[in-house]
Amino acid sequence: MPLYEHVLIARQDLSSAQAEGLIEHFSTVIADNGGKVVDHEYWGVKTMAYRINKNRKGHYAFLRTDAPAAAVQEMERLARLHDDVMRVMSVRVEKHEEGPSVQMQKRDDREDRGDRGDRGGFRGDRPPREDRGGERRERSFDRA
Repeated sequence: MPLYEHVLIARQDLSSAQAEGLIEHFSTVIADNGGKVVDHEYWGVKTMAYRINKNRKGHYAFLRTDAPAAAVQEMERLARLHDDVMRVMSVRVEKHEEGPSVQMQKRDDREDRGDRGDRGGFRGDRPPREDRGGERRERSFDRA
């Protein structure tokens, strides 16, 4: 059977448990139509690039499935009809990547580094102004 990856965006005013309940609901839709969910991830609430239905944020969910096209079409149809789901995107892939998705890897990196990561401050590796050396140069502008 073909392999798919799906991303669902749900309304921001749902609780985390309700958003994860949507994952379970659409997993059963896939299973009832002859497919199986290989893996699923809940990415949490993220800020979107633009407003969708007056929402700036949304609950993101990611599913990896091994399902026939009919099961994917039924899942997308039900997602479009569901009031809590704002967007759904399905992509057919050749093979599923091993391990967590890129979004989850980013989250793990942030947790390991802390808030700012390896950056010391806002300027990165630049030293403070007084330590840069040299005196202030006068600028001259030649006019021809």
